Amino acid sequence: MRVFLETERLLLRQFTGADVDDLFALYDDPEVMRYLNGGEPADRAEIENHDLPAFLGYYERFPGYGFWAAVEKTSGDFLGWFHFRPLRDHHTDDPELGYRLNRASWGKGYATEGSLALLEKGFTEFGARRIWAATMAVNLGSRRVMEKIGMRHVRTYHEHFDNPIPGTEEGEVEYAITLEEWRARNSRDRTRNSRD
Repeated sequence: MRVFLETERLLLRQFTGADVDDLFALYDDPEVMRYLNGGEPADRAEIENHDLPAFLGYYERFPGYGFWAAVEKTSGDFLGWFHFRPLRDHHTDDPELGYRLNRASWGKGYATEGSLALLEKGFTEFGARRIWAATMAVNLGSRRVMEKIGMRHVRTYHEHFDNPIPGTEEGEVEYAITLEEWRARNSRDRTRNSRD
C-alpha cells in the first residue's frame, strides 16, 4: 500500500485493482451521486474498465497528482477518495482539488481534514500557485468545505448538459485559494493559536 498523505485520522493512499468493490459501493449510492449524475445507479464494468484504470494511470503520468483512496486510520475503512490533479488546459501549478466520500463519513470533518492536508502538500511540496475546486451551486455541503479551507468564490458559470439534473439551472461554482492567500491564512492561524 503506497501512502501518499497522512493526517490525524486519515490515510490517503494509491488505489489498486482490489478497490473495485469499494468504488462501486460509493458510486452506487444515490445520495453520494446526487450532484454528479442525479443519483443514477453505478455501472460496475465502467468502474472496473474505465474509472479505476484512469486513477492508476495518473500515478505514472503526473507524479504527485491523482486520485487517492481515503482510509480511516483506526478502522481501516474505505471512506471514498480525494483527487488533486491538473486538468487539461491547466498548468501543473494550478491543480484541482476534489473529494467524494461515502455517506457514513459525512459530517465528521473528513473532507475538510483531507483537503487542508492536500492544500499544504500542494503549496509546500508541489509548487502550486493556486488550487481550485468546483461543484454545483446547489451543493451547499461541498461549498461549505471549500469555504472552511479558505477558498473564496471565484465565479458562477453555466454548462450545457444533454441530461441536466435537478439544480443544473443554478449553475456551477468555482472556488480557489492562491499561495499568497494560503500563507496569509496560516500566518493568522499561527498567531491566533499562540495567543490561546
